[in-house]
Amino acid sequence: MNNVSLIGRLTADPELKHTQTGLAYTRFSIAVDRQFVRQGEERQADFINIVCWNKTAEFVCKYFNKGRRIALNGRIQTGSYTDRDGNKRYTTDVVADNVEFCDSKPESSGGNGGYNNYQNNNYQNNNYQQNGYQQGGYQPQPPRQEPPVSMNTYSNGDAGDYIATPSDDDLPF
Repeated sequence: MNNVSLIGRLTADPELKHTQTGLAYTRFSIAVDRQFVRQGEERQADFINIVCWNKTAEFVCKYFNKGRRIALNGRIQTGSYTDRDGNKRYTTDVVADNVEFCDSKPESSGGNGGYNNYQNNNYQNNNYQQNGYQQGGYQPQPPRQEPPVSMNTYSNGDAGDYIATPSDDDLPF
C-alpha cells in the first residue's frame, strides 16, 4: 500500500506549469513539524517535495501561497534524472491526489481575499534549484493511467449469492 497523508506549511508560492503534452502540474515543498522536541532544542521540520497534477495543481496555485497550512493525501513516487554535469540524481516526491485547507482564510485588503493568484505571481523559485532540480532537469512523470475497474461486484439477488447461517449457531460478531 502506498498512501501518504501530510499537514504542513508551503515553503514557497506554487507555480503552475505545463508538460510538453499540455498537462498542468505544480511542484512545491511543505515543512512538516516533527512531533517530538528534545529538551532545550527548537522544533525540527522535514521538508517534503510535492507534485500535483491537472485540476489539483490549478486549485493549489490559485488558493495557496507561502506559509499557508495545507493537508494532502497522495502517494510516494521515486524517480531519477541526469543533471547538467552528467551526475545521476534521485528524487522522492509525494504525488498529491487530494488537497484541503488547514487554516482559516487569510485577511487581506485585496479583492481576492488574500488568496494567491498564480497569473500575477512573478517570482523565481530557487527552492528546487537548492534541492537539485535545475531548470530543464527533472520533470515529474504524469500520473499512471490505471485500467478501469469493473463495477460488476453487486449481487443479482439470487439465493445462491448468500450463505445461510443456522439460527442456533453463535455468530462471530
